[in-house]
Amino acid sequence: MAIVDRRTLLMSLSGSIVSRPTWAGANDRVRVALVGAGDRGRELLDSALRAQNVEIATICDPDENRMREKAAEVEKRTGASPALEPDIRKVIEQRDIDAVVLACCNHWHALGTVWAVQAGKHVYVEKPVSHDPVEGRRMVEAARKYNRAVQGGTQRRSSPRFQRAMGILHSGGIGDIYMARWLFTGPRDSIGFHLPENPPASLHWDLWLGPASKQPFHRNLAHYNWHWFWEFGNGEMGNNGVHSMDVMLWGLGKGIPSKVRSSGGRFGYKDQAETPNTQIATFEYEDRTQILCEVRGLYSNEPTGMHFYGSKGAMHLGPQGQCRIFMGRNEKPEPELPHLDEIQERAHFDNFIAAVRTGRRETLNCDIEIAEQSALMSHLANISYRLGRELHFDPVLRRFSDKEANLLMTRQYRKPYAMPEKV
Repeated sequence: MAIVDRRTLLMSLSGSIVSRPTWAGANDRVRVALVGAGDRGRELLDSALRAQNVEIATICDPDENRMREKAAEVEKRTGASPALEPDIRKVIEQRDIDAVVLACCNHWHALGTVWAVQAGKHVYVEKPVSHDPVEGRRMVEAARKYNRAVQGGTQRRSSPRFQRAMGILHSGGIGDIYMARWLFTGPRDSIGFHLPENPPASLHWDLWLGPASKQPFHRNLAHYNWHWFWEFGNGEMGNNGVHSMDVMLWGLGKGIPSKVRSSGGRFGYKDQAETPNTQIATFEYEDRTQILCEVRGLYSNEPTGMHFYGSKGAMHLGPQGQCRIFMGRNEKPEPELPHLDEIQERAHFDNFIAAVRTGRRETLNCDIEIAEQSALMSHLANISYRLGRELHFDPVLRRFSDKEANLLMTRQYRKPYAMPEKV
């Protein structure tokens, strides 16, 4: 990697490498179906309603109350009422839908994406884009085979601040990077215990379960705490950690590491959840470059942040792309970067719509192949945690040297909600 001097570094800090996407065919209406009407669905719905000439044609959620709530918002803001459909399969069959936005539970992301692109739809899929490593590759294969634009929901790829910071790293601004580290602090209280009961009348429980095993409803699954159960979510490492994983891979530019070790536990209370509330993972490349990851679900006085360490200096990034650079042994940071607006949420959706209109998936800021790798990092950490040992991974063959670990690379799908063996 090239080494740049202090003058070159300061010159790079003074400008932005970002330019806003320009839309070809900006007057062409894009008809969108929103699948998943929870918190992320609400935020993506807002981005869609603010986008130029985008119509929310259908809202899909197995909970009819949430569908009606979001439909009422669309009608209030646009004067038009979208169609309501609890079954994603029927949404995908609609020939007049151009794009599907998947803001549903993690265990539905991959299957919904593959079905949608097979039906000729473009897809925006929330993070982590996959629930396990094998289905992540199926998503890439399907996107390529059917030549659809598939945008992953790690939206920092569309952040002017993060784009500028990555430009500095890639130009050798802090020298050769030998270590990257991130910390996510997100205190989570106990979710307690809930016994099985009949699902609410508004909830199509079989549709909510989808590819997961048949099981009774309890209130720690629908509608948020499913994150902390392995069959549906990926813990905090896959929930918020995947954003930082994405920045690590982006900054290093080395692809997937070959070694992972993760440990942790669910500390401070006993409850129904399965995933750890505290987790540490260490990744190592063949050249010994390391990525250190930490999730803290109990209380902490350290802020969430990402850090890169190089032969000439260090870069510290805040969760919204706030950037400080320390050169050499200097205890004071370099001059503050010129202000850039933080517009990542809307910019990421707009970037997706632009690719849909132009038919140029190469313009996506977070193509599915990028997003799949960031999700894979969280999966590797979780598999190591669940087995309690260090694992060696072949990034080319996409396999562990450990038979037990390879069994956790995929899931058993419940028919008829099964991932096609060949996409």
